[in-house]
Amino acid sequence: MQWQSLANALFPLGHTIGEKECLLSGTGQTHQETVAVVGTTNHAPIGVEIALAQAAFVLDTLRQHPLRPILLLVDTQGQRLRHRDEMLGINSYMAHLGKCVELARRKGHRVISLVYDQALSGGFITSGLMADACYALPDATIRVMGLPAMARITKVPEERLTELAISNPVFAPGPENYLRMGGVQGIWDGDLSSQLEQALLHVQNTDLRSATGKQRGGRQLAQAVIDAILADQHVLAP
Repeated sequence: MQWQSLANALFPLGHTIGEKECLLSGTGQTHQETVAVVGTTNHAPIGVEIALAQAAFVLDTLRQHPLRPILLLVDTQGQRLRHRDEMLGINSYMAHLGKCVELARRKGHRVISLVYDQALSGGFITSGLMADACYALPDATIRVMGLPAMARITKVPEERLTELAISNPVFAPGPENYLRMGGVQGIWDGDLSSQLEQALLHVQNTDLRSATGKQRGGRQLAQAVIDAILADQHVLAP
């Protein structure tokens, strides 16, 4: 879906969202409130400029509009793979963006994200997955690492990973698999404005993704590992 059509569907009461060099920013109006909107389009690679611009938008929202909810619109091919960005420390810029989103949450801003086209790699982690809740459209493409790249890193044959992806959502891309793992809270279809308003009404700032993934059968061990670590910390606490 083109971002213009998406913005109109999310905010039929009006919005001021605009695009500049693949960066989306502005506000949208729901029946209850004004929403701050920031994100990317055109499968934007997240370089130092976009990471800083998104972080600045979040900080400006904190300063000028306390408690205003923030919607992150996700369409990215991941972090920009350039020597310049690596030398400048792109990881620190992306971490800065993630910290700004976390600061907004701690200051009482509800933060949700919507993957409306493509979400890959670190660009997704520091935006969509940093939100209180991440949602996706049915045709969205979501993956942290493609199977060919995963095969090179893990040394597991790609054919074997393809077999595993049939039954294990951890290895498979797509919003349905991320829904099963708890990474995506829900898949929006139909009346997007109503689903946005409902999501804003039911935001929780407690991270329940591991527990949700266990309930949905997509991640069986993550919550058990977390519980074991917490139990050990309790035993070792002075």
